[in-house]
Amino acid sequence: MLCLLHGDAVAGLYIHIPFCRQKCPYCDFYSEVDRDGDLVLYVDALCRDLELSCAWYGAEPFSTVFFGGGTPSLLPPDQVERILNQVQRFYGLSADVEVSMEVNPGTVDCQGLHGYHQAGVNRLSIGVQSFDDDQLRWLRRIHDSRQALALVDEARRAGFERLNLDLMFALPGQSEASMVESCRRIAQLDVEHVAIYGLSVEPGTPLAAAEASGRWSQSDEADYQRHYLTLSEQLIRHGFDHYEISNFCRPGEACRHNLGYWQRRPYLGIGAGAHSFLGQGDGERWHCPDDLNAYLRALQHGQLPRQQLETFSHGQAVSEAAYLALRCGKGVDDQEFLLRYGVRFSSRFSDAIAACGDALHRCGTRYFFEPKDWLLYDFYIEKFLI
Repeated sequence: MLCLLHGDAVAGLYIHIPFCRQKCPYCDFYSEVDRDGDLVLYVDALCRDLELSCAWYGAEPFSTVFFGGGTPSLLPPDQVERILNQVQRFYGLSADVEVSMEVNPGTVDCQGLHGYHQAGVNRLSIGVQSFDDDQLRWLRRIHDSRQALALVDEARRAGFERLNLDLMFALPGQSEASMVESCRRIAQLDVEHVAIYGLSVEPGTPLAAAEASGRWSQSDEADYQRHYLTLSEQLIRHGFDHYEISNFCRPGEACRHNLGYWQRRPYLGIGAGAHSFLGQGDGERWHCPDDLNAYLRALQHGQLPRQQLETFSHGQAVSEAAYLALRCGKGVDDQEFLLRYGVRFSSRFSDAIAACGDALHRCGTRYFFEPKDWLLYDFYIEKFLI
């Protein structure tokens, strides 16, 4: 039996719900459309996956659970409750568990939100993306800004005290003034967390095809950087902490589940397309097939649907720990790094630190990037790769 936990690390659980009403042209996450009839069958498979994974990988209470997708809010509340009951039965949940769920405007009503809250979900991530209806139509979202604002209000009335809003930038026709206005609206809504995502062209998506045919062109790098810094400056001005490249929170409201990824803590992923990272040795990573039928078929035969196991060397683990930590405002603490990996960050990566120059800041034993430096994160982080 492999161990999900490593030392005092806290385990998270990711549950992928790969169903959508329609596919967004920019999205490359695994999802299926027109398969709503398979929802209950899929939950059957998830429950079986949880049972088999427990027998193979061991059972420890989860401190975070995250329903991602796809569109998890297509799941009826009773099916969410059924999944969480299965988690509680085979693993357990910590007393202060964070249970997050992605919800999209236009897919859930007040009754559904109340049902999710009663089932045990205590944090919602709302896919607003934009407060501009023209931009929402361009993105082919199924909602408008009025529905997005209403969903925030309905979530509060359903009892949710922790809300995240997803917001996209570098969209066609988007101005700095419109982003300033979006941040003002977010401040008025008084949500606890904001995640920002720059529009990017992913291979194989309709957006990539549109760019290749000349029907659309991506924002230039200067606009992208300017928009990113505008959002960062405005959200900080409204009292948010820019605690990770793409994430902002009110004090004490960081997403604990995602922090686990950046702190290289182990997590179990179930569902078609879900990834897992186990704390065995220096770490192992694997994923479930990006194929709903293959996932269902494996579990119907009592088999764990696992693919492409990757085992890390110690050097790879140290390198990954460094560049993941540098995504966060806290950065890397030299002493903590030594205790966990047996080597000081400052000595193992002395050449990389020097190559970063003034972009990598130091305060005591801590090394970190500031928001303006994150714009070149990919460039700097290459220096930490083995």
